[in-house]
Amino acid sequence: MSRDSKGMDINILGREFRVACPAHEQDALLSAAAYLDKKMREIREQGKVIGVERIAVMAALNIAYELLSAREDTGFDITAIKRRMSSMEALLDEAMAEQNELFSSSEPS
Repeated sequence: MSRDSKGMDINILGREFRVACPAHEQDALLSAAAYLDKKMREIREQGKVIGVERIAVMAALNIAYELLSAREDTGFDITAIKRRMSSMEALLDEAMAEQNELFSSSEPS
């Protein structure tokens, strides 16, 4: 697998792919490619799925299932997080408005 500032070559299931990737994210991409390659090899070795495209789809489904299960196990709920952030932002806006009123009313006329 080769790297340069514009991208890198990764190998998945014996096939080379050129992927654009910022230099600071290349290690993470290598880890993701290695994980995907491992999952695809596991599916291929089971012998129940034939064809690279079908193996890729099955691997994607398995990885998506793992992600969703992990989110449920950790209680990760992006909607709840966004709601909480909006609420916090509203509180900050309110506090800043009060602060601005305080400073503007104490300025000499």
